[in-house]
Amino acid sequence: MSLTKGKAEHMYDAIVVGSGISGGWAAKELCEKGLSTLVLERGHKLEHVTDYKTTNSAPWELQWLNKPSREIISQQKKQSRTGYTVRPSQNQLFVDDIDHPYEEKKRFDWMRGYHTGGRSVMWGRQTYRLSQMDFEANAKEGISIPWPISYEEIAPWYSYVEKFVGISGNADGLVQLPDGIFQPAMALTPPELDLKAGVEGKWDTRKVVHARIAHLTKPTPEQLALGRSACMYRNLCIRGCPFGAYFSSQSATLKAAANTGKMTLRTHSIVHSVIYDDKAGKAIGVRLIDEVTLETTEYFAKVIFLNASTVASTAILMNSKSDRYQNGMDESGSLGGYLMDHHLGVGAKGHIDTHADKVQFGRRPGGFYIPRYRNFTEKPGKGNYLRGFGYQGEGMRQGWSRPIAGFGADFKKELTSFGPWKIGMYGFGECLPYENNRISLSKKKTDKWGLPLVVADAEFQENEHAMREDMMNDSAEMLESMGAKGISTYNREPSIGLAIHEMGTARMGSSPEESVLNKHNQVWGAPNVFCTDGAAMVSSGCQNPSLTYMALTARAVDFAVTEMKKGNL
Repeated sequence: MSLTKGKAEHMYDAIVVGSGISGGWAAKELCEKGLSTLVLERGHKLEHVTDYKTTNSAPWELQWLNKPSREIISQQKKQSRTGYTVRPSQNQLFVDDIDHPYEEKKRFDWMRGYHTGGRSVMWGRQTYRLSQMDFEANAKEGISIPWPISYEEIAPWYSYVEKFVGISGNADGLVQLPDGIFQPAMALTPPELDLKAGVEGKWDTRKVVHARIAHLTKPTPEQLALGRSACMYRNLCIRGCPFGAYFSSQSATLKAAANTGKMTLRTHSIVHSVIYDDKAGKAIGVRLIDEVTLETTEYFAKVIFLNASTVASTAILMNSKSDRYQNGMDESGSLGGYLMDHHLGVGAKGHIDTHADKVQFGRRPGGFYIPRYRNFTEKPGKGNYLRGFGYQGEGMRQGWSRPIAGFGADFKKELTSFGPWKIGMYGFGECLPYENNRISLSKKKTDKWGLPLVVADAEFQENEHAMREDMMNDSAEMLESMGAKGISTYNREPSIGLAIHEMGTARMGSSPEESVLNKHNQVWGAPNVFCTDGAAMVSSGCQNPSLTYMALTARAVDFAVTEMKKGNL
């Protein structure tokens, strides 16, 4: 391909679409391997530390006591469905639903952050590996298609990213929750230790372990050199961490990429499509729309990584049409299908009367985790269903924000005293990959940039609803085992997207007849296009998925650069 002067100025070795969890990793790995890399972020520039405007604000300094105004709610009706994403302390990190609409045939809670670092700035940071059992489940049960890779293939890449990310946790020796490379775990509180004793004393099959979270507790020299430091136990993470204690693109991967001198970051860059050369049989670049000027521009590269997030990367593939790909970059018909998310909003809570003489240190960003045991060491207790669930939770003393009545000296004393210990757990259940859980692009409606709106048509089905009965009942009986009082359960109607773990829609597989991507995350028929975010997932497990996206990305970059050196891309 001969390039004009203008095109030559837009030529890079690699292009990465998206700067979030997986995009940051793609940028780091490509740059550190010597490739000049253009990172395209569709939103605005968010500077690490200086743009975390409320990170040091006291509760009484926040606007409207950190409650959303009617104006905010009117602009972010869908973003507000979580109950926490539109608080004044962080609502600037989530998109405006008016400018960024989508359509729902069934309720779909699509939480998005369009800025440098994407949702890596606001993620929950629970960080777990999938297990061999998770990678084998589809094949053993005849569900959907098998994963084209095994746990053994991805395990070294889990270790590789864990070392850089920095994850606090314990090696627990559990088959269903493989150990990794950990920094010291954050201590369990007294009621959490009581829960561990009660549960493990009653059931040989159930374990209560420390949450594994992407927070530094003993930073390595590599992490310190990036300006990161140990967690300060503030638990104000969703406002942005000025200490770099939790892992984000800004604090870690993008900074490492920038340190190489090989990265160019372009914000306000909405990628419309991948440009595919039918004669060459590969992609040559991407077409983008400037968010501010609306100008259309093309950039060119030898290799392209799509890391815009599950739904956005799939939308780009759907928009990428050519003579070969007349319906988007897919020949299997699976593009857009098999959308998954974890189902939550089910669990139990209670309180204890003991340990009144004890308090916890600071405000940890994590608590305990109960790994999956149903359909592993225990059969379903209620109904019948495939796969299983895990629990996250914490036991903490109530503080000054608890309901306190009174006035005068007694009132002031209560405000400066700890309340009782509360403990609760909430489940995350696996969702099966269903072909009819789909996203598509509207043929009639477009946004202000001329892009067709995403249309979501997905819901949790019979298997997930059957699982929820055990998720609710089991949580109550485990709290009973530790002697908790006033136990109450809940089981809210779940909706896809609310866990913010959307996965699938451009799955990996073993042939172009059944999948969008091959085992190396390459688009079939476009070997220099890789997709390594949640879109690639073949099943969901019940563990938080971000670590798997990071590992897949590092693995795919290593393969891509090796193939480039061989002249195969």
